[in-house]
Amino acid sequence: MKEFTVCYTLDSDIKRGKLVKELNVKAEDVLQEILKHMERNEYFVVDSNEGSYIINAALVRYVRIVGEKELVCM
Repeated sequence: MKEFTVCYTLDSDIKRGKLVKELNVKAEDVLQEILKHMERNEYFVVDSNEGSYIINAALVRYVRIVGEKELVCM
């Protein structure tokens, strides 16, 4: 599994979220999935280490994948 750290730049804030995907998924694919999800939904939930956030998609100005790491499963 891979864990992606996604940075959402809003009008007046920056939120970071974590997404866990399969090992063969690329960062570009995750970004496209996020953008399509934002296009279809007015609000979406972002999970992070600090908790969960409900974000209004209309307030998002920029989305970037800022980190990617492989998770070790035992």
